[in-house]
Amino acid sequence: MYIYLVPSPIPDALAAYPHLTLRSEEQVRLAIESTERLMNIESDDNVAAYEAFDAAGSWTGGGYAVLNNIPVTEDGRNDFEERFKNRARKVEDEPGFVGIRVLRPLKDDTYVVLTLWQSEDHFKNWQQSQAYNHAHRNRSSSEGLTAQKPTMFPRPSFVTTFTIE
Repeated sequence: MYIYLVPSPIPDALAAYPHLTLRSEEQVRLAIESTERLMNIESDDNVAAYEAFDAAGSWTGGGYAVLNNIPVTEDGRNDFEERFKNRARKVEDEPGFVGIRVLRPLKDDTYVVLTLWQSEDHFKNWQQSQAYNHAHRNRSSSEGLTAQKPTMFPRPSFVTTFTIE
């Protein structure tokens, strides 16, 4: 499965693909989900292109999207992906959870963990939950990738949030 983040408005050639309209104060982006690789739009510098290597839940039905953007070096990709493939999978049981897509970048070094929620409140409640603490318990410990392989992250990660229209 492939995910493309494109500037709005949606090009006519992509209108038939399942997509979400993501709106923040700064921008409107369209998230397009496709079972096939769309090489014709990947060459556009304004399009972010990803392959989902882990997915659960639905692509539709959410009102809030959270994109955790995580730069990873070429040497760190295997360890990073292995960690996500073996994640606790607690988020899927949280109230208001709609879906998750863990996205491998096709054009740069920044992975994206895209979670979809019914609302911003559902996401914030998850952040205060035991499941969140469990999923992130090793992040800053000696068992976490940040401590084990600090050079695999060339820059700090950052989060972007959107309402879904």
